[in-house]
Amino acid sequence: MIKENFIKLYENSFRENWDLPCYTDYGESVHYTYGQVAGEIARMHLLFKHCSLRRGDKIAVIGKNNAHWCIAYMATITYGAIIVPILQDFTPNDVHHIVNHSESVFLFTSDSIWENLEEEKLTGLRGVFSLTDFRCLYQRDGETIQKFLVHLNDEMYAAYPKGFTREDIQYTTLSNDKVMLLNYTSGTTGFSKGVMLTGNNLAGNVTFGIRTELLKKGDKVLSFLPLAHAYGCAFDFLTATAVGTHVTLLGKTPSPKIIMKAFEEVKPNLIITVPLVIEKIYKNVIQPLINKKGMKWALNIPLLDTQIYNQIRKKLIDALGGRFKEIIIGGAAMNQEVEEFFYKIKFPFTIGYGMTECGPLISYAPWNEFILGSSGKVLDIMEARIYKENPEAETGEIQVRGENVMVGYYKNPEATQEVFTEDGWLRTGDLGTMDASGNIFIRGRLKSMILSSSGQNIFPEELEAKLNN
Repeated sequence: MIKENFIKLYENSFRENWDLPCYTDYGESVHYTYGQVAGEIARMHLLFKHCSLRRGDKIAVIGKNNAHWCIAYMATITYGAIIVPILQDFTPNDVHHIVNHSESVFLFTSDSIWENLEEEKLTGLRGVFSLTDFRCLYQRDGETIQKFLVHLNDEMYAAYPKGFTREDIQYTTLSNDKVMLLNYTSGTTGFSKGVMLTGNNLAGNVTFGIRTELLKKGDKVLSFLPLAHAYGCAFDFLTATAVGTHVTLLGKTPSPKIIMKAFEEVKPNLIITVPLVIEKIYKNVIQPLINKKGMKWALNIPLLDTQIYNQIRKKLIDALGGRFKEIIIGGAAMNQEVEEFFYKIKFPFTIGYGMTECGPLISYAPWNEFILGSSGKVLDIMEARIYKENPEAETGEIQVRGENVMVGYYKNPEATQEVFTEDGWLRTGDLGTMDASGNIFIRGRLKSMILSSSGQNIFPEELEAKLNN
């Protein structure tokens, strides 16, 4: 069990970082300090108390990355309720299913998404709130939510007659073994499964980020990966908020033009991203440089090539704000050509490995220890093994156990039993190898592997990478 209590991390952070900037919506006037976020959380807690919300009740949130999304999440977990983040590109049918399957009683959503949902299909919802300004979009018959919100300022004054201060921050006492998050995976077949993550799973990820100093008080990050996805949520949001980092939230699709402008303005100290974004930057920034007339010739000249690579590295670092210590890439396989080029020019990047069921981190190495072709080293709070049905096989399934591993799938004991081995290891479904130092090398997905007539294992992912190169 992780010794730091997950909820207390935020109780302490809001107190200690009271005057520091917390959440900013990129390109908009929405800006909150840590103290202001704590005040908004207190207001929501009064509403939850008025509605007699109980420990373990579910609250869903769906919408673009913004400060109010983060506040709704924080208010939920610090009250003792369970947060249910939903990816905004899920279809209305998927959203109906997730809200109903999770038994969510409240929903925070954007006005546009709510317009496409059918309230008669969301029978368990008691109230729906706008992520624009927290106004009530819907209340079930018999509820008094809208009436209460009209008098919320009076309720705050009655609860805190001297004004809300950092000394008033006191959140629920909830042990780390309690489920705090239901994260529905974007399954390719049928409805997605609800991953049950405890405070311990979440604390495992966050405290790893704190111990390795991925982020520190006063740092800046640009959050552009969907916060409903475990990867962006764990580090751009949860770790950042736990240490006093300023989070700027990009609520737009991160096209190369938009994101490069945002990097230049925000100047983040850490960049969390997926391969697609980096590959687009490579295509738009790097390839035009190295394809210039005479450049390929120059890159074949000893010493001159080193100078050119240094200039390219500096240009790329400057284009991404110039202040980041490293870029952490995860969520999918990276294009081999791009990875090899970045490694050659000593660009400060690293590739991690994880899955929603681990909240998400399994392996990571800082950029100056990163081994080309790997996905980092297994975390010190996790274990991994390579399970081979055939002892002669080159690769086997990556199986893991440890502090970050989920307790199971919500209301789905069959799927839970299937994903764990009899001796308690989580089957990742990924095939790979592991060296003596614990570095993971992923080859492909177990279900997509093809056995050739000669008995050789063929991985479609590797064929695709070669074709793309």
